[in-house]
Amino acid sequence: MNRRGFLGGSLAAVVAGSFGTAAANVPVPISFDVVPPMDSKANFIAWMQKNRGENPDFLAQRWDLHLDLIGAGHIWGQRNARAFLLTPREEFVTEANAALAYATTYLDIGFGGYITDPMTIARMNSSLELQVGEKVLEIGTGSGYQSAYLSNLTNRVWSIEIIKPLFERTGSVYASLINRGYSEYRAISRAQGDGYYGWPDAAPFDKIIVTCGIDHIPPPLLQQLKPDGIMMIPIGAPGAQHVLKVTKKVAADGSITVTRLDILNGLVLPFMTLARPDAVAAAQPNN
Repeated sequence: MNRRGFLGGSLAAVVAGSFGTAAANVPVPISFDVVPPMDSKANFIAWMQKNRGENPDFLAQRWDLHLDLIGAGHIWGQRNARAFLLTPREEFVTEANAALAYATTYLDIGFGGYITDPMTIARMNSSLELQVGEKVLEIGTGSGYQSAYLSNLTNRVWSIEIIKPLFERTGSVYASLINRGYSEYRAISRAQGDGYYGWPDAAPFDKIIVTCGIDHIPPPLLQQLKPDGIMMIPIGAPGAQHVLKVTKKVAADGSITVTRLDILNGLVLPFMTLARPDAVAAAQPNN
């Protein structure tokens, strides 16, 4: 991986800068068999305050949004609802945007990036059909919210971010949250580098999720996907992508077929373009 400029990211190492809000302490680690109450907002908030130490105002907003997303068909089943409800989005947006953490909109995270709206993230994660124990690769760590969400679906998450300052700042967020008791984030392995080439040293993967747009499926990612594996990827022209569910099938003779399904039925979305090293270097200020 060194030849592509990858740098492993230790979530135990604290680096400069951070997102989010200060606060919670998690007294007891949350395992996959633990589910917060889903019968009422009041019970959910009370349980989360006791077991996660989180802000009741944000918890109320998270509860309301999760009901909206279930009603609109973007969150499927209890496992996906649990993952959404256990992931504190307010910790991953910038402090300036904390009040908008549960707004259904894209939010700036600096360095030319943004956090995708909750509807799109929820639908992509539900469509990924991720199970506990499966290996998932995320291309484009960004704020860290998506990989945090994934860590509440499986205990085997790999994530790549090409923009070094963003990679470092997100590492600080994770280190802080782990220190406060969010032990599920220890399952996330991070690297800084060119996500187009995936993470060959950790391949193959059961699932791959790409959080930035591109006009084709990168061959290295398809190669690193297991037979019968699923990739979620925004495909299309810059700023106008369709979110595709790509399923890889391998026949007995070794031939590969790929099926594509538009999970949002033709909806066009403006994802960030999958950044490549030359573009990132050109965007850096001159010293």
